Amino acid sequence: MKNLNSIHLSGLRAVEAVGRLGSVKQAAEELGVTVGAVSQQVQKTEAQLGVQLFERQNRLLVPTAHLVAMQPHLTGAMSSLSTAVAMTRRGREDALTISVAPVFAGKWLVWHLRNFSKLHPGIRVRVEATVDLVDPDTSDVDLCIRVGRGPYPGLNAERLLSQRVFPVCSPKLAAQVREPKDIGKLPVIRDPGQIFSWNTWLDHFGLDERILKDGPTFSDGSLCLDAAIAGQGVFLAWETLAVYAVQSGQVVAPFPERPATGLAYWLISGRNAPRTRAKTAFADWLREELQASIGRPKGADAVTG
Repeated sequence: MKNLNSIHLSGLRAVEAVGRLGSVKQAAEELGVTVGAVSQQVQKTEAQLGVQLFERQNRLLVPTAHLVAMQPHLTGAMSSLSTAVAMTRRGREDALTISVAPVFAGKWLVWHLRNFSKLHPGIRVRVEATVDLVDPDTSDVDLCIRVGRGPYPGLNAERLLSQRVFPVCSPKLAAQVREPKDIGKLPVIRDPGQIFSWNTWLDHFGLDERILKDGPTFSDGSLCLDAAIAGQGVFLAWETLAVYAVQSGQVVAPFPERPATGLAYWLISGRNAPRTRAKTAFADWLREELQASIGRPKGADAVTG
């Protein structure tokens, strides 16, 4: 093999991705380049190394024994490089990267983030809206906001707020609802991905899901809320999703009861990541802003969640 100085890092990245994913197309998508660019990088790297890394079989690239031996070392090296790059981005006092679920980002965070910017104009916030699991110790993400039961082993996790649910519907449909059992008169908007059921709310009134009617189904909580605003039925929403729609009168919450689901909002950070002024400022702000936005007294969640 040739001297390492003659081997291009971009070529090794392409080889590692193709070997790990088993597909030039998938490697191109991950690396953000064209299929042709990946193929060229693989060929150049083979020439630079002086060995064949893939066998060409009916347009497929099959790893040779050389690559099979190299693959775990390549993957480990690329992971270490990614971690090293992420570490240079962490620890900044004027920038913050937050990972949140798209629903929380769209229905709560975007409406409140300006309040943080007013308090801390020198801190720039970047939001990554994703439900993918993120390791804040090995990525450029500083903080994650997630919903779950906890705990989160190996991470710093602060329980922020219990998740509570309640029915919402348009003002016109709300006029048909006088008592809890009247929910059974309305079409029910469902999200099959929800990790709690209508019984979370109905149990408090001695009712169960058998009283519920059919209605439209959407694979996203935001769409379910939009359907409720459009008058298509009643939706069992959680506070951070529906708070703005209720406050603005787009939907009505016919009943005051908001039982807890057993889930909570958590603020997650890496145990090995540096603690910065930006992280501390955002955590302090988020804790108070969540409580204030849904009208819970400070500290009430710790008692009743």
